[in-house]
This record gives sequence, C-alpha cells and structure tokens, in this order.
Amino acid sequence: MQLSLGKLFLIFMRVGAFTFGGGYAMIPIFERELVHRYKLLEPGEFYDTLVVCQSLPGAIAINFSVFLGLKLKGLKGAIVGFFGVILPSFMFILIISIFFFQFIEHPIIEAFFKGVRLSVVALMSLAGYKLLKSQRSFFGVFLIVITLALILGFNTHPFLVIVFAGLFGYLVYTVREVVHRDHS
Repeated sequence: MQLSLGKLFLIFMRVGAFTFGGGYAMIPIFERELVHRYKLLEPGEFYDTLVVCQSLPGAIAINFSVFLGLKLKGLKGAIVGFFGVILPSFMFILIISIFFFQFIEHPIIEAFFKGVRLSVVALMSLAGYKLLKSQRSFFGVFLIVITLALILGFNTHPFLVIVFAGLFGYLVYTVREVVHRDHS
C-alpha cells in the first residue's frame, strides 16, 4: 500500500481521537491500524519499536507516534505522527476546559468517566498480554517476571528497572552471540 502523509495523518488522528486513557491504551489501536489493517509493519517490528519508545523519556503516545512516523515516512512522517496523535486530545481538552466546571458533577458525565476508566484498564491489560504473548523465549518471560518483582515487590523505581533490564539483556544476548559464534 502506498502511504501518503495525509493518510498517515488520518491514521494517527483516528488513534488519538478514539483512544481514552493515554499512550498504553493506544497500543492495541496502533497495532490494529498499522499491523493488521494497513499492514505497514510486521508484528515483531511493531513490538521492537514499542520497546524502544517505552525506554525513552516522555509520553509513550508521542514517542511512539513520532518514532512510527519517522520509520514509515521519514522526518515529515515524524511531524505528521506527532500532530496527528496530539491534535484530537488538544481539541478535546480545549473544549472540556471551557465547560468542565459546569458539568463535572453531572451524574451522566460522572458515569461516563467511570466507564472510560474501566475500558482503559482493559486496553492496558490487553497491551500487556500481547507483549507477554510475543515473548517466545525463556529469557523474555524471565525478564518480565523479574521486572514485575522489582517494581511491585521491592518498589524499585521504573527507571532503575529499565536500566537493569537493558544491561541484563545486553549481557545475555552478547554472551549468547559469543557462545553461538564459538560453536559455529
């Protein structure tokens, strides 16, 4: 499929407009659009990009859309990805801020946001499940378990866990490569 910058903008804008709950809730929608619907990325390529974007500082949705836009259409794609994903949120926030205090305690609005919160938990859980499912090696699953233990069990700061996991992955894959090379 030939992808124009306009089409890329519409894809990112649709993801930004119809996803509540931030970046992690956007991941399944990005995957559906870019991997399954338009077949612009392979699943492995998608998840590799996600891992890189998660390790960068900043909002995951912005990192992810800029990185994906760059990957698909270069610098112009990165700019289109950035504006495509943030424009709907910016417009929603602008409109909500105008009327926020008038309607915040309205029962229908409260009920709506309670439902949205629950759907966000489901979308984030789906993204986590798909990431876990994409791990085909014992090492990947082991690292996930260690990460959860460090964050949930020992209350370790996520930045330190990311650095630890990166260094651990580097060591394991470097040793694996050396062993594989020596046996070849």
